[in-house]
Amino acid sequence: MDYLSVNLTQITLKLRYFLGIDIGKKTFHAALTVDGQNFYDQEVSNEPKAIRQYFQELKSKFSFSPDQLIVCMEHTGIYCYPALDYLLKQKIGVCVESALRIKQSQGMQRGKNDKVDAKRIARYAYKNADELTFWKPKRLVLQELRALLVLRERLVQAKNQFEVPIKESSEFIEESIRKISVKNCKATVVAIRKDLKNVDIAIAKLIKSDAKLDQQVKIATSVTGIGPIIATNMIITTNEFNDITAHKKYACYAGIAPFEHSSGSSIRGRTKVSHMANKKIKTLLHLGARSAVQASPELKQYYHRKLSEGKHPLLVLNAVCNKLICRVFVCIKNNRLYEKNYQSALA
Repeated sequence: MDYLSVNLTQITLKLRYFLGIDIGKKTFHAALTVDGQNFYDQEVSNEPKAIRQYFQELKSKFSFSPDQLIVCMEHTGIYCYPALDYLLKQKIGVCVESALRIKQSQGMQRGKNDKVDAKRIARYAYKNADELTFWKPKRLVLQELRALLVLRERLVQAKNQFEVPIKESSEFIEESIRKISVKNCKATVVAIRKDLKNVDIAIAKLIKSDAKLDQQVKIATSVTGIGPIIATNMIITTNEFNDITAHKKYACYAGIAPFEHSSGSSIRGRTKVSHMANKKIKTLLHLGARSAVQASPELKQYYHRKLSEGKHPLLVLNAVCNKLICRVFVCIKNNRLYEKNYQSALA
């Protein structure tokens, strides 16, 4: 999901209604409030007809206009789509927040169920009304690209589940037994590889079909260590570098940025990265950093110099990841390819 920053104080100063929705696969619980204390809650089937009927009944009962209603829900992936589709068509402001953000804003809580969660989400929207941001869908081409990347990731995982155990067991089991395993999964591995190749072709074709996407991928992949898969994942997670425009924020999002851990004079913990991050992006960036250290003389020299200073290898890789992120963001901002042998005009 991505976000469009809109200050909710821009909404007309009428009475505002806050609707918290706890989304499930088959149903969702919704709680409506105007004061954060009193709630009108209901369970609704999570399908288009029931959603439309629920909001029509809600509007009839409370007589509010679309600009008076603010809907807030947790990010639960595809289960959100039926409600989001209806709200977008009705031009009703909806905010999609992470479950962790909502949970941490509530302080200490006891007990949990869908009805209680819907009220907590509504209360969160009421308390943070002026800081919420409205959800806006990504371009269709980005949604298609994301679906292909998800499919590709599953195919890679499936291929590894078959190939890696057989390869690793070759030194520990009889060759005849290993050959039986290879023989009986050979067709499956071949099929997965074929599907993976087709998905890669579809991803490349989709990128080529869109001028903006094609340009951004070309710019990002001009940075040593950034391949097409890393570039497309960066484009999707930043919504074409519109939602996250600063490289430091993206480093934080990817779990690459270090944070201080200290308090007064008694606590002096080592600086470390946060675990609240996109782990998939972090893994991809680390793979890119390892590749960059091998391919770029400058980064290779930097890597070995830091190791000789006693720095931990993962710490140095994090620093290389930061360099790659910075280079991509600067090049995207200036709409130009990365110059590997760039010399400043002031030099």
